Amino acid sequence: MKAIFISDAHLKRASDKRYAQLMNFLGDIKDGKARFLVNYDELSRDATPIDDLYIVGDLFDFWFCQKEKIYPEFKLIINKLIELQKAGIRIHLFEGNHDFFMKEYFHDVLGMEVFEEQVDIKLDNLQALIAHGDMADKTNIKYILFREISRSRLFYHFQRFIPSSIRWVLASVSSTASRKMNIEKNSVLLEKMLSFARDKFKEDYDAIVLGHCHEPVLSHYVVEGKKKTFVALGDWIKHYSFLYYENREFFMGYYRPR
Repeated sequence: MKAIFISDAHLKRASDKRYAQLMNFLGDIKDGKARFLVNYDELSRDATPIDDLYIVGDLFDFWFCQKEKIYPEFKLIINKLIELQKAGIRIHLFEGNHDFFMKEYFHDVLGMEVFEEQVDIKLDNLQALIAHGDMADKTNIKYILFREISRSRLFYHFQRFIPSSIRWVLASVSSTASRKMNIEKNSVLLEKMLSFARDKFKEDYDAIVLGHCHEPVLSHYVVEGKKKTFVALGDWIKHYSFLYYENREFFMGYYRPR
């Protein structure tokens, strides 16, 4: 099995640098160039397709779109994901703290897998927990309350009756509010995520993969004689980082267009 994991692109405008970088990266993945993008001697440089692409939250800086009315700036990246899907790559999207209510379009219309919360998956025979990571910190009560309200069915039905132009403005306001409620330094948030991962390792997970904190980290531990892997995926704002998985091994990469 071969898979790519990314998170936290926070796409807004197609003219933004990170938007173009991600479009190019997905094009390279479609062309079977994933191994070429990871600088590890133990990986061959043979072109090979990946099986799965996991987008672990905050692909968009906001998402309050109905399936019949998509924010125009997002159409390019959506079309690129459809290209990958048609090429045989399975697309899995996680809702983040900036993009939610995604099932109605990405699952119901496009047939892509959408996860609202954390999920257990099997990577070959490794047991992995994948999550955006915004709920790894249970001490941020203000954010947890905001999250519950903004993801409630009441709010979902409310936003559906708002004209598109106003809904997109509302989405931008919600995005700003979420960002202000998650203002901890990345180092502090990362330590809380590590604490979350250590607890999960005791539950016999082999790997914990999280987004949200924007700092790329790939660390290995030994717990009761078993190898454990913790990953924070970084972002596509500053680091252009991604995780490549193949044959029970994880590799952190940084995209630099040729």
